[in-house]
Amino acid sequence: MTTAEMLDERYGRTRTPRSKWMLGAAIGIGAVLTGLLAWSVVAPTFETVDVDTTSFEVVDEHTVELGFQFSGPVGRTVACALEAQDTEHGVVGWRVVEFPASDQAARAFREVIPTTAEATTGLVNACWVT
Repeated sequence: MTTAEMLDERYGRTRTPRSKWMLGAAIGIGAVLTGLLAWSVVAPTFETVDVDTTSFEVVDEHTVELGFQFSGPVGRTVACALEAQDTEHGVVGWRVVEFPASDQAARAFREVIPTTAEATTGLVNACWVT
């Protein structure tokens, strides 16, 4: 018996089958937790909607026409909040529009936003999957 083996035996540093099992269980639990963390980071991106405002036109003092496009999950209904703002970035018009499910990921639309005062811009505030 070598000196290292004698010291291991004397101070209880030998590996038993139980300690090997505990090490394997700890590694397994760590792998499962890592997988859950990775899924929690990736899963929300499956339901995201990317939107871009492409144009706006102030038709008159009570109307803005807004052009925009979005890409989202296929086969899911998407809703968008559209808004019109005045020169001081105050919201003078607001509308939520729901678009039915489609087999196309990217779609373009033009919508009219009624306003309470003359607007200077129109934009898409947000889009989401409903």
